[in-house]
Amino acid sequence: MGKSIHEAVQMTNLSFSYAGAGGVPTLERVNLTVQTGEFLGLVGPNGGGKTTLLKLVLGLLLPDTGTVRVFGEPPGKARKQVGYVPQFADVDRSFPITVLDVVVMGRLGITRFLGNYQPSDYTAAQRAMEQVGVWELRKQRLGDLSEGQRQRVLIARALTSKPRLLVLDEPTASVDSTAEAAISSLLMRLQGSITILMVSHDIELLNSHSDRLVFVERHVLPIPKGQMLFTGRFRPREK
Repeated sequence: MGKSIHEAVQMTNLSFSYAGAGGVPTLERVNLTVQTGEFLGLVGPNGGGKTTLLKLVLGLLLPDTGTVRVFGEPPGKARKQVGYVPQFADVDRSFPITVLDVVVMGRLGITRFLGNYQPSDYTAAQRAMEQVGVWELRKQRLGDLSEGQRQRVLIARALTSKPRLLVLDEPTASVDSTAEAAISSLLMRLQGSITILMVSHDIELLNSHSDRLVFVERHVLPIPKGQMLFTGRFRPREK
């Protein structure tokens, strides 16, 4: 194991193309280490590879070259230690599923599922929902919620598995100011107790919460705080 105990995510010489090896790479020669307990913010232009990078961490994609390790293991083996909140969640508003039903789904793969959830699963779901501030919505249908409420429900679902790593893809996109403030407050409470990897265009949010920022556009570049320019999209300053 060695030093991997202290590394939540380790990418080494990683390249990936949706066209396969030999295609134009979406990510190229990426070397990135995220320490356990660190809050890493990812910024960059649309199409630059930020979501692709998250999917490689989650094991939803496999690199063409190089390696990914999550807590010292291939992403597929570390999946139970990771909570994921996607950028968009398609919801059939007519589907009769309650908020509690959605959140407790985060226990799938964690608990022994024999047709019914266990009391401990509902206890974990309640704890996560109270943490995010949606417990009072537990009996409502997911499709009846606002965008901000749904986003907090999805964060609660990710936290229900008690992950060591929380992966967030634009968690404050399309939410109102009240929901954004609630998510910001939650991130502040979580900081240091869990490793967080978050993609966002909200630079103010990332600057106030993250320990470190990186810029993703095919390559991954470190961004010292206070050394970022806005020129239609975010770019690190030239040295």
